[in-house]
Amino acid sequence: MKLNYSQDRDDKAHYLLIEGDLIGDEVGPKLVEIVSDVIQAGGSTFVIDLSKVRYISSSGIGLLITMLTKMRNVGGEVFLTAPSDHVKKLLIITKLNNIFSVFDSIEDFRNKN
Repeated sequence: MKLNYSQDRDDKAHYLLIEGDLIGDEVGPKLVEIVSDVIQAGGSTFVIDLSKVRYISSSGIGLLITMLTKMRNVGGEVFLTAPSDHVKKLLIITKLNNIFSVFDSIEDFRNKN
């Protein structure tokens, strides 16, 4: 399933809403570029909504880590929201649930930050 994405932002964060399979294909560099643009604009909080992601490959995991590293290098943070049960299991297996803060929804993130 081809990856589609949209962006949003408010006073708390910049949001990236991903739909499809996160496999780090040709869209991957564009997603990293979005993080770079947010950093250049002075943003430090980036939220990736995974509610419509059904599959993440090892390249997709690498993409998430690259985005997190870029943000943390400038004192920022990346949060994940609404992963499916399948994606939650993947985050646990790869121990990424210990690296990323994961929220049940964007609303949950907004209420806690």
